[in-house]
Amino acid sequence: MHIKQVIIQGFKSYREQIVVEPFDKRHNVVVGRNGSGKSNFFHAIQFVLSDEFSHLRPEQRLALLHEGTGPRVISAFVEIIFDNSDNRIPIDKDEIFLRRVIGSKKDQFFLNKKVVPRSEVLNLLESAGLSNSNPYYIVKQGKINQMAVAPDSHRLKLLREVAGTRVYDERREESVTILKETVGKVEKINDFLKTIEERLKTLEEEKEELKEYQKWDKSRRVLEFIIHDTEHRENKRKLDDLQKMRANSGKEQQHYADQVREAQEHVRESNRKLKEARKDVAAAREEKDILSTEQQQLLREKTKLELGIKDLTDDVDGDNKSKERAEAELERLRQQISEKERELEELKPKYEEMKAREEECTRALALNQQKRQELYAKQGRGTQFTSKQDRDRWIEKELKSLNKQLKDKKDHEVKLRDDLRRDATKLTELEKRIEELTKEMERQRVAIDDHNKQYYECKKKKDQEQSTRNELWRKETTLTQNLSSLKEDLAKADQALRSMAGKPILNGRDSVRKVLETFQERGGEWAKIATQYFGPVIENFTCDKTIYTAVEVTAGNRLFHHIVESDTVGTKILKEMNRQNLPGEVTFMPLNRLQVRDMVYPNDNNAIAMVQKLKYDPKYAKAMKYIFGKTLICRNLECATELGKQYHLDCVTLEGDQVSSKGSLTGGYFNQSRSRLEMQKTRSELMEQITTLDEELSTLRQELNKTETSINSIVSEMQRTETKQGKAKDIFDKVKADIRLMKEELSSIERFRGPKERSLAQCRSSLEAMQATKEGLESELHQDMDVVSITKEINYEHCILTLLAGKEHQRFPNLKRNSCSKLAPKAFFI
Repeated sequence: MHIKQVIIQGFKSYREQIVVEPFDKRHNVVVGRNGSGKSNFFHAIQFVLSDEFSHLRPEQRLALLHEGTGPRVISAFVEIIFDNSDNRIPIDKDEIFLRRVIGSKKDQFFLNKKVVPRSEVLNLLESAGLSNSNPYYIVKQGKINQMAVAPDSHRLKLLREVAGTRVYDERREESVTILKETVGKVEKINDFLKTIEERLKTLEEEKEELKEYQKWDKSRRVLEFIIHDTEHRENKRKLDDLQKMRANSGKEQQHYADQVREAQEHVRESNRKLKEARKDVAAAREEKDILSTEQQQLLREKTKLELGIKDLTDDVDGDNKSKERAEAELERLRQQISEKERELEELKPKYEEMKAREEECTRALALNQQKRQELYAKQGRGTQFTSKQDRDRWIEKELKSLNKQLKDKKDHEVKLRDDLRRDATKLTELEKRIEELTKEMERQRVAIDDHNKQYYECKKKKDQEQSTRNELWRKETTLTQNLSSLKEDLAKADQALRSMAGKPILNGRDSVRKVLETFQERGGEWAKIATQYFGPVIENFTCDKTIYTAVEVTAGNRLFHHIVESDTVGTKILKEMNRQNLPGEVTFMPLNRLQVRDMVYPNDNNAIAMVQKLKYDPKYAKAMKYIFGKTLICRNLECATELGKQYHLDCVTLEGDQVSSKGSLTGGYFNQSRSRLEMQKTRSELMEQITTLDEELSTLRQELNKTETSINSIVSEMQRTETKQGKAKDIFDKVKADIRLMKEELSSIERFRGPKERSLAQCRSSLEAMQATKEGLESELHQDMDVVSITKEINYEHCILTLLAGKEHQRFPNLKRNSCSKLAPKAFFI
């Protein structure tokens, strides 16, 4: 055996790792300048092999660590590799790795990369001949010189130590001491033998008594055996009965346990139903209050409508009676109107004829009166003027004035004719315009009716949408309350799970979720990392409720280990947690690092592989087999013990009793009411319900938004309809006012047409009279003064009145028309 290699790091002057090799199996020499580290190299070997550096205090360990510039070294090690081809060290390996590691608070030995106690290292070294009783297998500097100058006795002692005889001297002294103790013990034994001989003599005397005693004792023992056999049989029978009772009690206990479990399930279900019933009662009360409010409002509206209907009914009844009276009066008036119209139709031609005749007679009367005045004037001019020339000058002057008046009268006549023509045209236009405006007013009335109908239809739709919205609001309130209650239950479940699994583990789970949310927000490659995280083990499998206890006992806190795609994903999540200073503990299971081998499971009806009872995604198979692949679920503890020894698998019963493959048994009472899988199942169900309610609430809010949008659009349509209706009403009122004004104007035209026509007739009469006067004056001009005197003999007035009355032949039968025409102008005759 010899040293093959020495590795030093952080020890004294060796800061960085240094490997010293190769070493010869005979002699090796280390040379170098002062300060090159020869002594430290020697101390490093001595540090591992010698007893000089044992039981170091903290300050001594710190003194062995490298001190220099740069960061301080916190640990150091020296490793020696031995060639053990001669098997001097009793380990079946050709190379032995012995390392010693020290730090400020640690001092450990490693043998073949495994931590071993110091005593084991010392035993191995002593078996190899490197014993603490012979410390001269390491010769320090100065020892040879010290041996050379030492006295003979000291050198003899040293030689004995080197030769290893001191051990034998020590053992010789121990043997001598033991021999002395043995001699003393022999003397004591001799004394004890003498005492025994004396006692034998006494016993010989007692032998006869003993024989007699044995005789009776044999009888006693026979009787005792008989009694014992009887009692044994009785006790065996009782034991069998107790065994039967015990077996039955186990079944009864299981039965009662099942009943207790069922009762607990029933209690939980009843509590859940009670809670839901309370929620329903609260929702029903709230809905009742809302419906009561709506009912009161509807009752008020109903009462108001009933009162309105009653008032309208009374008004209708009164109106019906008034209508009957009005219809009777209307019928009577219509009959009177018909009669009067018939009378009017009969009288109207006569009236028109008489009116025309009256107007003609009035015109003729005015003309004749004018003529009479002219004749009187003409008659008076005979006395007025003394000469013909004066009269002619006066006539010419009058004719000039009369021509001017005629011109004015003709202009006035033309103006009146134009006014009448314009009034007739305007009358036609007004009638046409009134007809058009009446049609427009009718169109506007139809449009108003259409707008009213559209408005009421929109109002009806709005009421329906508002009713739908109220219903959606009630549903939203109910869903919000249920969601809040479920979130409270989820918080309670999380709290219970936190108390079962431990605060650090669930804090770590929450921290991982925050990190994943951060990665999702960053996007890109970080979001891809978030998709490579698959969640805790407990969330990635399901199983039958009967094996919850076995699964929880088998997995323990490994239920909360996190499954990831690779170790890179776990490293990045851990770095982000440390960067954000997030609390909690996490353990990742990278699928690319898990090494799982296929297990051979027994074909036994009393056992089944646990992993076969789990349901999970095939991509999580490695993680599930890593945790549950080496465990069998057994029917009872005896079967578990037998199969565990035979197949070297861990076994567990449904009650949670474990049998390790190494032989240890673990078990006891397991509180199924605090099952983490049950709590996780409850939590998952709550999360599913919360997700479902969130989706329903989102859908409901979308419907509510649609309803709000529909109501807003209907209100907008109602506003537009009201605007159109207002415009139509304004147009209707304007058209109505225009029609009223046009009718007033038409009435005014009709009212003033008669006076204008009469004025025109008077104007014509005046013109005729003036024309007659002009003709008279013109005929008188240049006539003799005596022609005028003949008018004195005729009573013109009486003649005209007689002609007007149509009795000219009665009063003057001998008067002919031609004779009258000689006496008066033609304008006098009709």
